[in-house]
Amino acid sequence: MNNQTIVFIHGAWVTSRCWDNFKGYFQSKGYHCLAPDWLYDDRPVAELRAAPTPALATLGVGDIVDHYATIIRQLPEPPIIIGHSFGGLFTQMLLDRGLGRAGVALNAAPPKGVLPTPGAIRGSLPALTTWKSWQKILTLSENHFAHFFANGIPEAERSVAYDAYVVPTPGRLFFQAATAVFHNHLAVNYNNHGRAPLLLTAGGQDKTVPAALNQATAKKYARSQAQTDFIEFPHRSHTLIMEPGWEEVAAFIATWLVQLPEKT
Repeated sequence: MNNQTIVFIHGAWVTSRCWDNFKGYFQSKGYHCLAPDWLYDDRPVAELRAAPTPALATLGVGDIVDHYATIIRQLPEPPIIIGHSFGGLFTQMLLDRGLGRAGVALNAAPPKGVLPTPGAIRGSLPALTTWKSWQKILTLSENHFAHFFANGIPEAERSVAYDAYVVPTPGRLFFQAATAVFHNHLAVNYNNHGRAPLLLTAGGQDKTVPAALNQATAKKYARSQAQTDFIEFPHRSHTLIMEPGWEEVAAFIATWLVQLPEKT
């Protein structure tokens, strides 16, 4: 048992409720768990769907990373940071800033320098095909969620998951990701030798961030002297944190954490 803090960071289209399973699991192991919402997402799902905050339309990657950086700097000790999807990208960016004692990036959206695969582009089509998406609040259809995000959740349970987790999200994030080659909003220093240990994961059945993208991200870190580990869960989809079998992922992370060096 221990008293370390974990900060969980969710991805696009969902709220921090997606971490309920992981929070319970790691709390049972003695961790103090925090799962702050993105800016403008700290309301019930039904309210966010019915009346999203207009300012959500202008929210970009830097705004969200700064939001979590402020939260982390207020903690008495550097926490473990665990992020999923876009949250996994934010985790890498926070570690690059020198924040956190360790980070886990679960099926993460890729940083600058990793080009999207055709599969990843298909998974982001609702955002990429919306006119002026960079200044709009977007919604995700239940059909798209079921096919690209929740293919690891039993078909009979996908509607329940959609109603429980899915909320509007800012289109600006996807625009920044699609144009990352032209700016540094998603940039990390892959050769940051002083960065805290990082674990990257991939899901072999992930249709949103295909495993090849996470493999490519891991290769970008190959020259860094900082600890970087990678694992692929061949039977897991993008929603590996809340689909049946999520315990396998949580257990692997728990083992990885206890094996970290005392000081980093």
